[in-house]
Amino acid sequence: MSRVGLLPIPIPQGVEVKIESNRVTIKGVKGELSRYVHPGISAALKDGSLVVTRSSDDRIYRALHGLTRSLLANMVEGVTKGFRKSLELSGVGYRAQKVDDKLVLRVGYSHPVEFVPPPGITIELEGTNRIHVTGIDKEEVGEVVARIRAVRRTDAYKGKGIKYVGEKLRLKPGKAGRAMGAK
Repeated sequence: MSRVGLLPIPIPQGVEVKIESNRVTIKGVKGELSRYVHPGISAALKDGSLVVTRSSDDRIYRALHGLTRSLLANMVEGVTKGFRKSLELSGVGYRAQKVDDKLVLRVGYSHPVEFVPPPGITIELEGTNRIHVTGIDKEEVGEVVARIRAVRRTDAYKGKGIKYVGEKLRLKPGKAGRAMGAK
């Protein structure tokens, strides 16, 4: 039995939930999100909270039950608070700047890399080496952060590149460390 799927999703004040057959639309202070729900899963409003139920105990429906509940809970949180992820550039000469809506990254290539965020996503800079990505859709924020990070992944030997803020890197010793007996 899904423990996550059974939890009701509390609906805060100022949030509207509209359910039309397989489509759930949630509207809040920050914006509006909509998602289709699998036909075997149903969502309903009960006592000021959103409840997700499944049609049968088949394996696929048990898997979708908790997933759907988590996705809907993320939608509610997104339209009320929003989501934010941060990246950090580390390396000599590595920097970021905003030109109009574009993010321009200088990360060791012979040319600057331009990144245009999709609509609904905002990119803020703190100094020249911290990037903050905010939006109401958790999946989209994560995807944008992953695409920016993929421009220059952190090097396993020197630690240069784009990493999440607070991410711990384990650096490899390299050839010199190997000769000295490091494992």
